[in-house]
Amino acid sequence: MTAKAHILPLRVYYEDTDAAGIVYHANYLRFMERGRTEFLRELGHDLAALRAGTGINWAVKRLAIEYIAPGRLDEALLVVTTVEALRGASVDLRQQVKRGDTMLTDSTLTLVCMNAAGRPVRLPPDARRALGERAITARDDMTPD
Repeated sequence: MTAKAHILPLRVYYEDTDAAGIVYHANYLRFMERGRTEFLRELGHDLAALRAGTGINWAVKRLAIEYIAPGRLDEALLVVTTVEALRGASVDLRQQVKRGDTMLTDSTLTLVCMNAAGRPVRLPPDARRALGERAITARDDMTPD
């Protein structure tokens, strides 16, 4: 992981699991949503304030997720979020849920900025700048963790 990654620590609660004590697959989406929200907040983009001030909402346009290993009740997990690419109205992110060095899920998604009418709008300049500073480049990928 590079310093450009955002890391959200969390713990698996009973409500996150199925009858066998394994994290229910849809709950990884909730974990990742929390990671994205805290990442944007860290960059100075409180979602409620952005919506109230500009009418802009972030929406998931595309998501691909691979489930690799199960999370279990009471485990400490990390949601790792990195910026892969920026476009006019959208950003590609990679999100991984890990238990220590063990990857549980690996996902890629596209977030798009939408106006109140549900139409794509350009990323706000300050968001573009902040996300661009955290973007992972090919050179970053070559740096050992």
